[in-house]
Amino acid sequence: MPSEPEQPSQFYSRSKIFSWTLFDFANTAFSVVVVTVIYSRYFTEQVAGGRLWLWSLAVSLSMILAAAIAPPLGAAADFSHNKKLFLGLFTLASIICTALMYFVEPGMVFVGMLLFIVANTGFEGGIVFYDAFLPSITSRHSYGRVSGYGFAMGYLGALAVMLIVILMLPDTSQPDYFFYVRLTFVVAAFFFLIFALPMFLWVPEPKSSKQKTSSVIRTGYQQALHTFRALFIEKKYPSIARFLIAFFIYNDGILTVIAFAAIFAESVLHMQPREIIVFFAVVQSSAILGSFLFGFVTDKIGPKKTISITLCIWISITVGAYFVTSVAEFYVVAMGAGAAIGSSQSASRSLMALLTPKEREAEFFGFYDGLCGKASAVLGPLVYSGIAYLTSQRVAVVFIGLFFLAGLILVQGVTQPEWRRTPPLQQ
Repeated sequence: MPSEPEQPSQFYSRSKIFSWTLFDFANTAFSVVVVTVIYSRYFTEQVAGGRLWLWSLAVSLSMILAAAIAPPLGAAADFSHNKKLFLGLFTLASIICTALMYFVEPGMVFVGMLLFIVANTGFEGGIVFYDAFLPSITSRHSYGRVSGYGFAMGYLGALAVMLIVILMLPDTSQPDYFFYVRLTFVVAAFFFLIFALPMFLWVPEPKSSKQKTSSVIRTGYQQALHTFRALFIEKKYPSIARFLIAFFIYNDGILTVIAFAAIFAESVLHMQPREIIVFFAVVQSSAILGSFLFGFVTDKIGPKKTISITLCIWISITVGAYFVTSVAEFYVVAMGAGAAIGSSQSASRSLMALLTPKEREAEFFGFYDGLCGKASAVLGPLVYSGIAYLTSQRVAVVFIGLFFLAGLILVQGVTQPEWRRTPPLQQ
């Protein structure tokens, strides 16, 4: 693919990049409190009476919805020249519904699922527009490093919000324990709101040469269909198509691990709620380190090789999870997962940014984050819960490892563009 012209070097300022990364810092409060550690267990055990399949269904439905609307809205954002507006609407929906989870009590299955589906759709949909800013805030030479900064800041935010949660929650024997559990959802919502603001205040809307149109949604749907045909039928962008298919598969495994890690820890290893929170705080620390280190590795050896390395790590993690018999062993496996999760997603975002044509960032990231990122999370949770029901969660983890193996094989067919160029970041 021919290289695209770069933005002027003065456009790439550290202050803009820092403000951009703060959105990652903010939104992982939702990811860790709602998706991974607190709400997933609260909904499964308290609201749904232990019915794991209801949580799987809620995750899958939210991802289907996000996948369906992300590509056309990504294209619409490109044509309207207002990615921030779309990002703001999705973010606000997620924040409001997260705060309303405070009112979800045992037996309120429909309300609990509905709030989660809307909140997770807002969270996942917003990432489409957030990621689409990456090509406009830094040079191709620094995609890996800056993407790594974002994920590292995200895990730092997750660590910060979990420390708040640890200080908030009383012992499980206290009669008001679940009141404080529900209060953590309000804390996560406010954390998300406060630290997302710099993104909207100080990161400029990328300039675009596309002509505005009065019907951006209709144009978005038309352009999304055109892009789908160009990618997967006419095959005008073969490397992007191959990468999106590979990403669809291995990202399914990553999102499934995120959605069920706390449930695995509680049901298989019988870890207590406070132990799980501390455990995930430690894992976030390894994720911060992994995101930083692999960001530099990505800029050194390229995102394709970095993705291959992290997928090998993921395969080892799923095999290791099958054999763990103690909490100490699980710590070792999970810290490896922490190092791999941020690095694999960061390198994936960098490779997509390299492959994506200019002026179509939100549209192509709509397919990356939406159709292939969100829809990929539909199959994994269903496979995991189905295998766990028929056999055990240990066997289910091994089956998820096959997603990483398939992704590793497919990503080898992607042709990576040149990325080593342009001067370093400017103050």
